[in-house]
Amino acid sequence: MLAPRPGMAVTRVWDPVVRLFHWSLVTSFVVAWLTHEGELGWVHEWAGYAAGALVGIRLIWGIVGTRYARFSHFLRHPAAVLAYLHDIVTGREARHIGHNPAGGAMVIALLAGMAATAVTGWMMTTNTYYGSDWVQMLHSLCAHGLLLLVLLHLGGVVLASRRHGENLVAAMVTGLKRPAGPRDVD
Repeated sequence: MLAPRPGMAVTRVWDPVVRLFHWSLVTSFVVAWLTHEGELGWVHEWAGYAAGALVGIRLIWGIVGTRYARFSHFLRHPAAVLAYLHDIVTGREARHIGHNPAGGAMVIALLAGMAATAVTGWMMTTNTYYGSDWVQMLHSLCAHGLLLLVLLHLGGVVLASRRHGENLVAAMVTGLKRPAGPRDVD
């Protein structure tokens, strides 16, 4: 898997807002997951509030942000997502400079899952829902579903990195990827 090296042709894909959002959300999720029980409950709550705020920022940036950050650049019709997933299974998927159709759908699923987890967590702190078993169960279900989405996301990143010969984790750190080739989708 290639990471851009000095002298290698690159294109800037992920802007600083997207990268800071991504790694801050990763941190918030990990901190919240690791502190969900015991004396660090206040850390769990604040990590959840941070995650909720980050989702709000990303929703705004998805409308007004740079080219590859905009939802209009990477959201595709469900039929296009299914066709792309079929191409993955058959080993014919195109390399995308920004998010591929499956990655774009995963962005939305992760944002929705994180928002649902944050909202149900906040609900448990209100007078109306404090101690409510169904809200606590829903929060747990959202968090576990979100973990499953994260694991699927990581699997997709590894698969796409191997199939297309580029380090997508490094790209999310530097913001840089190889420019589009003749068969790539920009």
